[in-house]
Amino acid sequence: MLQSVTHLLATDLDGTLVGDEAALLALLHYYSEQPYNVALIYSTGRHLRSALSLLDKEKLPHPDILITDVGTEIYYGDNLRPDEEWQRRIEAQWSPAEIKRIALACEGLVPQDIPMHHRLSYTIQDIGSVVRLEAGLNEAGIPHKLIVSSGRDVDILPPVSGKGEALRYVLKTHGLCDANVLVAGDSGNDYEMITLGYPAVIVGNAQQELLALEEHPLIFRAKKACAGGIHEAWEHFYGIKNSASLL
Repeated sequence: MLQSVTHLLATDLDGTLVGDEAALLALLHYYSEQPYNVALIYSTGRHLRSALSLLDKEKLPHPDILITDVGTEIYYGDNLRPDEEWQRRIEAQWSPAEIKRIALACEGLVPQDIPMHHRLSYTIQDIGSVVRLEAGLNEAGIPHKLIVSSGRDVDILPPVSGKGEALRYVLKTHGLCDANVLVAGDSGNDYEMITLGYPAVIVGNAQQELLALEEHPLIFRAKKACAGGIHEAWEHFYGIKNSASLL
């Protein structure tokens, strides 16, 4: 039962948990030796089928909660039960047809060929197109959330969604707000969950959009990349010598 969880890792996949096989194996072994179980929340920009393919390829443990599509889809357990309440919540302010119309007029945006239900994703050819898109959406009064990642990808989401809002929602819904949480990410679409107010790590290979974040005692800047950075941060926040300082 999730309500009994005491320790929890909420992590992005590509470039964060995944990217250094040896470091990933070392992290998982480290967790297996702890006197507590570490629940897993994966939060990824990938769509469901792509995320599951990555889990299989990298032989990742199945998560307790899987958040996909930049925080617009949430699934639970081994049977991947979708969170229908979350879907209803974000659909209330979602206007994809109007957003597509405005994006079409913005030269320099190339639609990404991926399944999209509650997101619209583009590759940026001209950064000025993002400015024009944002201006057009605001002028039309269309509720939205616009996220730029890795200097090349832009996602337009329902305004109450995104990785940060999705993580906040699942922690509150399942009574996990008081668990020992570590949030991990490497790029712009992780910004909101990194800054939620829980102990967090920016892995050593992070993109500039995260590296530009202001210093904060709850945001650990790892020297090591990917899972190695998560391992560093877990020791920093929850190692035997340091966990007492968070109480």
